Amino acid sequence: MTALGRPQFLLQFSEVLVKWRRFFNFLAAQQGKSQMTVLEQKLELEQLKLFLVVPLFSFFFFIFSRLTSRTIDLLDWNSLINDTTKISNLLMVPNLQTGHLEPLLNIFTEEEERQMKRMLQRVDILAKHAVENGVRLMVDAEQTYFQPAISRLTLEMQRKFNREKPVIFNTYQCYLKEAYDNVTLDVELSRREGWYFGAKLVRGAYMYQERARAKEIGYEDPINPDYEATNRMYHKCLEYVLEEIEHSRKANVMVATHNEDTVKFTLDKMNEMGLSPTENKVYFGQLLGMCDQISFPLGQAGFPVYKYVPYGPVNEVIPYLSRRAQENRGFMKGSQRERSLLWKELKRRLLAGQIIYKPVY
Repeated sequence: MTALGRPQFLLQFSEVLVKWRRFFNFLAAQQGKSQMTVLEQKLELEQLKLFLVVPLFSFFFFIFSRLTSRTIDLLDWNSLINDTTKISNLLMVPNLQTGHLEPLLNIFTEEEERQMKRMLQRVDILAKHAVENGVRLMVDAEQTYFQPAISRLTLEMQRKFNREKPVIFNTYQCYLKEAYDNVTLDVELSRREGWYFGAKLVRGAYMYQERARAKEIGYEDPINPDYEATNRMYHKCLEYVLEEIEHSRKANVMVATHNEDTVKFTLDKMNEMGLSPTENKVYFGQLLGMCDQISFPLGQAGFPVYKYVPYGPVNEVIPYLSRRAQENRGFMKGSQRERSLLWKELKRRLLAGQIIYKPVY
Protein backbone atom coordinates (compact mmCIF):
# COMPACT_ATOMS: atom_id res chain seq x y z
CA MET A 1 0.00 0.00 0.00
CA THR A 2 2.87 2.39 0.70
CA ALA A 3 3.84 2.13 -2.99
CA LEU A 4 0.48 3.55 -4.11
CA GLY A 5 0.66 6.95 -2.47
CA ARG A 6 2.20 9.07 0.24
CA PRO A 7 3.23 7.01 3.29
CA GLN A 8 2.69 10.18 5.34
CA PHE A 9 -1.03 9.91 4.64
CA LEU A 10 -1.08 6.33 5.94
CA LEU A 11 0.82 7.46 9.02
CA GLN A 12 -1.61 10.27 9.81
CA PHE A 13 -4.67 8.22 8.97
CA SER A 14 -3.38 5.48 11.30
CA GLU A 15 -3.17 8.08 14.05
CA VAL A 16 -6.82 8.92 13.43
CA LEU A 17 -7.90 5.30 13.81
CA VAL A 18 -5.78 4.74 16.90
CA LYS A 19 -7.26 7.83 18.55
CA TRP A 20 -10.76 6.69 17.72
CA ARG A 21 -10.10 3.29 19.28
CA ARG A 22 -8.78 4.98 22.41
CA PHE A 23 -11.86 7.18 22.46
CA PHE A 24 -14.10 4.13 22.27
CA ASN A 25 -12.22 2.52 25.14
CA PHE A 26 -12.79 5.71 27.11
CA LEU A 27 -16.55 5.57 26.44
CA ALA A 28 -16.73 1.88 27.20
CA ALA A 29 -14.97 2.42 30.51
CA GLN A 30 -17.38 5.24 31.35
CA GLN A 31 -20.40 3.03 30.67
CA GLY A 32 -18.97 -0.05 32.40
CA LYS A 33 -19.76 -2.49 29.61
CA SER A 34 -18.95 -6.18 29.55
CA GLN A 35 -16.21 -7.44 27.23
CA MET A 36 -18.65 -8.87 24.66
CA THR A 37 -20.71 -5.69 24.59
CA VAL A 38 -17.53 -3.68 24.19
CA LEU A 39 -16.58 -5.80 21.17
CA GLU A 40 -19.99 -5.28 19.61
CA GLN A 41 -19.92 -1.54 20.22
CA LYS A 42 -16.40 -1.31 18.83
CA LEU A 43 -17.68 -2.83 15.59
CA GLU A 44 -20.45 -0.25 15.45
CA LEU A 45 -18.26 2.69 16.42
CA GLU A 46 -15.57 1.90 13.88
CA GLN A 47 -18.22 2.07 11.16
CA LEU A 48 -19.54 5.51 12.13
CA LYS A 49 -18.90 8.35 9.74
CA LEU A 50 -18.37 11.37 11.89
CA PHE A 51 -20.97 13.83 10.77
CA LEU A 52 -21.77 15.82 13.93
CA VAL A 53 -19.80 17.82 16.46
CA VAL A 54 -21.33 16.81 19.79
CA PRO A 55 -19.92 18.01 23.09
CA LEU A 56 -21.62 15.24 25.11
CA PHE A 57 -20.02 12.25 23.41
CA SER A 58 -21.05 9.78 26.05
CA PHE A 59 -24.72 10.74 25.77
CA PHE A 60 -24.60 10.67 21.96
CA PHE A 61 -22.96 7.24 21.97
CA PHE A 62 -25.54 5.89 24.43
CA ILE A 63 -28.54 7.19 22.45
CA PHE A 64 -27.19 6.23 19.01
CA SER A 65 -26.37 2.65 19.98
CA ARG A 66 -29.90 2.10 21.25
CA LEU A 67 -32.22 4.04 18.97
CA THR A 68 -30.88 3.11 15.54
CA SER A 69 -29.44 0.06 13.82
CA ARG A 70 -28.23 2.10 10.85
CA THR A 71 -24.46 2.35 10.49
CA ILE A 72 -22.47 4.79 8.40
CA ASP A 73 -19.02 3.83 7.18
CA LEU A 74 -16.09 5.75 8.57
CA LEU A 75 -14.66 5.53 5.08
CA ASP A 76 -17.52 5.59 2.65
CA TRP A 77 -15.70 4.33 -0.44
CA ASN A 78 -17.65 6.25 -3.03
CA SER A 79 -17.30 9.48 -1.08
CA LEU A 80 -13.57 9.08 -0.70
CA ILE A 81 -12.99 8.80 -4.44
CA ASN A 82 -15.44 11.57 -5.27
CA ASP A 83 -13.64 14.66 -6.57
CA THR A 84 -15.85 16.97 -4.51
CA THR A 85 -15.10 15.32 -1.15
CA LYS A 86 -12.42 16.71 1.13
CA ILE A 87 -10.84 13.79 2.92
CA SER A 88 -9.56 16.04 5.68
CA ASN A 89 -13.19 16.84 6.54
CA LEU A 90 -14.04 13.15 6.87
CA LEU A 91 -11.20 12.21 9.16
CA MET A 92 -12.07 13.70 12.52
CA VAL A 93 -10.81 12.78 15.97
CA PRO A 94 -12.30 13.51 19.39
CA ASN A 95 -10.62 15.87 21.80
CA LEU A 96 -11.43 14.39 25.20
CA GLN A 97 -10.54 17.65 26.95
CA THR A 98 -12.95 19.87 25.00
CA GLY A 99 -15.50 17.23 23.98
CA HIS A 100 -15.42 18.35 20.33
CA LEU A 101 -14.39 16.71 17.09
CA GLU A 102 -11.27 18.11 15.49
CA PRO A 103 -9.86 17.45 12.01
CA LEU A 104 -6.46 15.80 12.24
CA LEU A 105 -5.59 16.48 8.62
CA ASN A 106 -6.55 20.13 8.42
CA ILE A 107 -2.99 21.08 7.50
CA PHE A 108 -3.21 19.19 4.20
CA THR A 109 -2.99 21.25 1.06
CA GLU A 110 -5.24 20.88 -1.98
CA GLU A 111 -2.46 18.97 -3.75
CA GLU A 112 -2.13 16.57 -0.83
CA GLU A 113 -5.89 16.01 -0.93
CA ARG A 114 -5.59 15.08 -4.61
CA GLN A 115 -2.67 12.76 -3.84
CA MET A 116 -4.75 10.93 -1.25
CA LYS A 117 -7.65 10.48 -3.64
CA ARG A 118 -5.34 9.22 -6.36
CA MET A 119 -4.00 6.63 -3.94
CA LEU A 120 -7.51 5.39 -3.17
CA GLN A 121 -8.36 5.33 -6.86
CA ARG A 122 -5.27 3.20 -7.56
CA VAL A 123 -6.34 0.73 -4.89
CA ASP A 124 -9.80 0.58 -6.43
CA ILE A 125 -8.36 -0.01 -9.92
CA LEU A 126 -6.13 -2.84 -8.67
CA ALA A 127 -9.05 -4.54 -6.92
CA LYS A 128 -11.25 -4.30 -10.03
CA HIS A 129 -8.43 -5.69 -12.15
CA ALA A 130 -8.09 -8.65 -9.77
CA VAL A 131 -11.82 -9.37 -10.00
CA GLU A 132 -11.85 -9.12 -13.79
CA ASN A 133 -8.89 -11.51 -14.12
CA GLY A 134 -10.02 -14.04 -11.54
CA VAL A 135 -7.00 -13.60 -9.24
CA ARG A 136 -6.61 -12.72 -5.57
CA LEU A 137 -5.17 -9.47 -4.31
CA MET A 138 -3.18 -9.82 -1.09
CA VAL A 139 -2.36 -6.57 0.68
CA ASP A 140 0.97 -6.79 2.48
CA ALA A 141 1.46 -5.67 6.08
CA GLU A 142 3.77 -2.84 7.10
CA GLN A 143 4.99 -1.30 10.35
CA THR A 144 2.47 -0.76 13.15
CA TYR A 145 2.44 3.00 12.58
CA PHE A 146 1.17 2.40 9.02
CA GLN A 147 -0.87 -0.74 9.58
CA PRO A 148 -4.15 0.62 11.03
CA ALA A 149 -4.70 2.67 7.87
CA ILE A 150 -3.66 -0.19 5.58
CA SER A 151 -6.00 -2.60 7.35
CA ARG A 152 -8.84 -0.11 7.22
CA LEU A 153 -8.44 0.49 3.48
CA THR A 154 -8.17 -3.26 2.89
CA LEU A 155 -11.34 -3.80 4.91
CA GLU A 156 -13.16 -1.34 2.68
CA MET A 157 -11.99 -3.26 -0.40
CA GLN A 158 -13.15 -6.52 1.15
CA ARG A 159 -16.56 -5.04 1.81
CA LYS A 160 -16.85 -4.00 -1.81
CA PHE A 161 -15.19 -6.85 -3.71
CA ASN A 162 -15.58 -9.93 -1.47
CA ARG A 163 -19.33 -10.25 -1.92
CA GLU A 164 -19.30 -13.43 -4.04
CA LYS A 165 -15.89 -14.89 -3.22
CA PRO A 166 -12.72 -13.89 -1.33
CA VAL A 167 -10.74 -11.69 -3.71
CA ILE A 168 -9.08 -9.24 -1.30
CA PHE A 169 -6.88 -10.63 1.49
CA ASN A 170 -5.55 -8.70 4.46
CA THR A 171 -2.24 -9.66 6.10
CA TYR A 172 -2.09 -10.27 9.84
CA GLN A 173 1.29 -10.17 11.61
CA CYS A 174 1.15 -12.73 14.41
CA TYR A 175 4.16 -11.39 16.25
CA LEU A 176 1.91 -8.51 17.33
CA LYS A 177 0.19 -8.76 20.71
CA GLU A 178 -3.09 -7.58 19.17
CA ALA A 179 -3.09 -10.00 16.22
CA TYR A 180 -5.83 -12.28 17.56
CA ASP A 181 -8.08 -9.34 18.45
CA ASN A 182 -7.67 -7.93 14.94
CA VAL A 183 -8.47 -11.26 13.27
CA THR A 184 -11.55 -11.96 15.40
CA LEU A 185 -12.86 -8.43 14.97
CA ASP A 186 -12.63 -8.56 11.17
CA VAL A 187 -14.13 -12.06 11.01
CA GLU A 188 -17.06 -10.92 13.14
CA LEU A 189 -17.61 -7.92 10.87
CA SER A 190 -17.57 -10.16 7.77
CA ARG A 191 -20.23 -12.37 9.38
CA ARG A 192 -22.49 -9.43 10.15
CA GLU A 193 -22.17 -7.87 6.71
CA GLY A 194 -22.17 -11.12 4.73
CA TRP A 195 -18.91 -10.86 2.78
CA TYR A 196 -16.08 -13.38 2.39
CA PHE A 197 -13.16 -13.07 4.78
CA GLY A 198 -9.64 -13.46 3.34
CA ALA A 199 -6.48 -13.55 5.47
CA LYS A 200 -2.80 -14.09 4.97
CA LEU A 201 -1.10 -15.06 8.22
CA VAL A 202 2.57 -14.22 8.69
CA ARG A 203 4.79 -14.04 11.73
CA GLY A 204 6.18 -10.58 10.93
CA ALA A 205 9.33 -8.89 9.68
CA TYR A 206 9.83 -5.63 11.59
CA MET A 207 10.59 -6.85 15.10
CA TYR A 208 13.85 -5.00 15.73
CA GLN A 209 12.61 -1.82 14.08
CA GLU A 210 9.34 -1.86 16.04
CA ARG A 211 11.02 -2.45 19.38
CA ALA A 212 13.60 0.25 18.78
CA ARG A 213 10.88 2.76 17.88
CA ALA A 214 8.75 1.83 20.90
CA LYS A 215 11.73 2.33 23.19
CA GLU A 216 12.70 5.61 21.55
CA ILE A 217 9.24 7.18 21.63
CA GLY A 218 8.18 5.58 24.91
CA TYR A 219 5.14 3.42 24.18
CA GLU A 220 4.45 -0.25 24.95
CA ASP A 221 6.35 -2.76 22.84
CA PRO A 222 3.74 -4.11 20.36
CA ILE A 223 5.68 -7.34 19.71
CA ASN A 224 5.19 -10.63 21.57
CA PRO A 225 7.92 -11.24 24.13
CA ASP A 226 9.52 -14.25 22.41
CA TYR A 227 9.34 -16.58 19.41
CA GLU A 228 7.32 -19.18 21.31
CA ALA A 229 4.66 -16.59 22.13
CA THR A 230 4.53 -15.65 18.45
CA ASN A 231 4.08 -19.31 17.52
CA ARG A 232 1.19 -19.61 19.95
CA MET A 233 -0.39 -16.47 18.54
CA TYR A 234 0.02 -17.74 14.97
CA HIS A 235 -1.62 -21.07 15.79
CA LYS A 236 -4.39 -19.36 17.76
CA CYS A 237 -5.25 -17.05 14.84
CA LEU A 238 -4.96 -19.88 12.34
CA GLU A 239 -7.22 -22.19 14.33
CA TYR A 240 -9.83 -19.45 14.62
CA VAL A 241 -9.90 -18.84 10.86
CA LEU A 242 -9.98 -22.59 10.15
CA GLU A 243 -13.00 -22.90 12.44
CA GLU A 244 -14.67 -20.08 10.52
CA ILE A 245 -13.98 -21.96 7.27
CA GLU A 246 -15.41 -25.13 8.79
CA HIS A 247 -18.60 -23.43 9.97
CA SER A 248 -19.37 -21.05 7.12
CA ARG A 249 -17.10 -21.91 4.16
CA LYS A 250 -17.00 -18.11 3.65
CA ALA A 251 -13.36 -17.60 4.61
CA ASN A 252 -10.00 -18.35 3.00
CA VAL A 253 -6.55 -18.29 4.56
CA MET A 254 -3.02 -18.17 3.20
CA VAL A 255 -0.66 -19.94 5.62
CA ALA A 256 2.48 -18.00 4.75
CA THR A 257 5.20 -19.71 6.73
CA HIS A 258 8.49 -21.57 6.50
CA ASN A 259 7.85 -23.30 9.81
CA GLU A 260 7.34 -27.05 9.41
CA ASP A 261 5.57 -27.34 12.77
CA THR A 262 3.00 -24.77 11.67
CA VAL A 263 2.42 -26.61 8.40
CA LYS A 264 1.90 -29.87 10.32
CA PHE A 265 -0.42 -28.06 12.75
CA THR A 266 -2.48 -26.80 9.80
CA LEU A 267 -2.72 -30.22 8.17
CA ASP A 268 -3.76 -31.86 11.45
CA LYS A 269 -6.48 -29.27 12.05
CA MET A 270 -7.76 -29.57 8.49
CA ASN A 271 -7.95 -33.33 8.90
CA GLU A 272 -9.84 -33.00 12.19
CA MET A 273 -12.31 -30.55 10.63
CA GLY A 274 -12.76 -32.46 7.41
CA LEU A 275 -11.38 -29.65 5.25
CA SER A 276 -10.24 -31.05 1.92
CA PRO A 277 -7.33 -29.44 0.01
CA THR A 278 -9.46 -29.57 -3.14
CA GLU A 279 -11.88 -27.03 -1.64
CA ASN A 280 -9.17 -24.36 -2.12
CA LYS A 281 -9.96 -22.72 1.19
CA VAL A 282 -6.46 -23.04 2.66
CA TYR A 283 -3.30 -22.05 0.77
CA PHE A 284 0.37 -22.29 1.64
CA GLY A 285 3.10 -19.84 0.67
CA GLN A 286 6.90 -19.75 0.91
CA LEU A 287 9.65 -17.65 -0.60
CA LEU A 288 11.00 -18.88 -3.92
CA GLY A 289 14.14 -20.93 -3.33
CA MET A 290 13.33 -21.60 0.32
CA CYS A 291 11.72 -24.60 2.02
CA ASP A 292 11.08 -26.57 -1.16
CA GLN A 293 10.99 -29.65 1.07
CA ILE A 294 7.71 -28.17 2.38
CA SER A 295 6.31 -26.71 -0.84
CA PHE A 296 6.74 -29.72 -3.15
CA PRO A 297 5.12 -32.39 -0.92
CA LEU A 298 2.20 -30.05 -0.24
CA GLY A 299 1.73 -29.47 -3.97
CA GLN A 300 1.95 -33.19 -4.72
CA ALA A 301 -0.70 -33.83 -2.06
CA GLY A 302 -3.09 -31.48 -3.84
CA PHE A 303 -2.77 -28.38 -1.68
CA PRO A 304 -2.64 -24.93 -3.33
CA VAL A 305 0.97 -23.80 -2.86
CA TYR A 306 2.46 -20.47 -3.92
CA LYS A 307 6.06 -19.31 -4.11
CA TYR A 308 6.62 -15.66 -3.25
CA VAL A 309 8.85 -13.90 -5.80
CA PRO A 310 10.35 -10.50 -4.90
CA TYR A 311 11.42 -8.74 -8.08
CA GLY A 312 12.64 -5.35 -9.24
CA PRO A 313 15.87 -3.41 -9.73
CA VAL A 314 18.85 -5.11 -8.08
CA ASN A 315 19.68 -2.08 -5.95
CA GLU A 316 16.16 -2.25 -4.46
CA VAL A 317 15.69 -6.01 -4.21
CA ILE A 318 19.01 -6.84 -2.54
CA PRO A 319 18.45 -4.50 0.45
CA TYR A 320 14.92 -5.91 0.78
CA LEU A 321 16.15 -9.51 0.86
CA SER A 322 18.97 -8.58 3.23
CA ARG A 323 16.48 -7.04 5.61
CA ARG A 324 14.26 -10.10 5.41
CA ALA A 325 17.23 -12.33 6.21
CA GLN A 326 18.15 -10.13 9.18
CA GLU A 327 14.61 -9.85 10.54
CA ASN A 328 14.01 -13.60 10.10
CA ARG A 329 17.20 -15.12 11.44
CA GLY A 330 15.31 -18.33 12.15
CA PHE A 331 15.40 -18.95 8.38
CA MET A 332 19.11 -19.63 8.62
CA LYS A 333 18.55 -22.79 10.64
CA GLY A 334 16.07 -23.93 8.03
CA SER A 335 18.52 -23.27 5.21
CA GLN A 336 21.14 -25.46 6.90
CA ARG A 337 18.67 -28.32 7.07
CA GLU A 338 17.67 -27.65 3.47
CA ARG A 339 21.28 -27.90 2.31
CA SER A 340 21.59 -31.17 4.17
CA LEU A 341 18.51 -32.55 2.43
CA LEU A 342 19.75 -31.38 -0.98
CA TRP A 343 23.14 -33.03 -0.42
CA LYS A 344 21.43 -36.24 0.68
CA GLU A 345 19.28 -36.25 -2.48
CA LEU A 346 22.30 -35.52 -4.70
CA LYS A 347 24.18 -38.49 -3.26
CA ARG A 348 21.14 -40.71 -3.69
CA ARG A 349 20.86 -39.83 -7.36
CA LEU A 350 24.58 -40.25 -7.95
CA LEU A 351 24.55 -43.70 -6.42
CA ALA A 352 21.41 -44.63 -8.32
CA GLY A 353 22.95 -43.49 -11.60
CA GLN A 354 20.22 -40.93 -12.20
CA ILE A 355 22.61 -38.11 -13.08
CA ILE A 356 23.95 -38.45 -16.62
CA TYR A 357 26.76 -36.26 -17.84
CA LYS A 358 26.66 -35.43 -21.54
CA PRO A 359 29.58 -33.98 -23.47
CA VAL A 360 29.27 -30.40 -24.67
CA TYR A 361 30.47 -29.82 -28.25
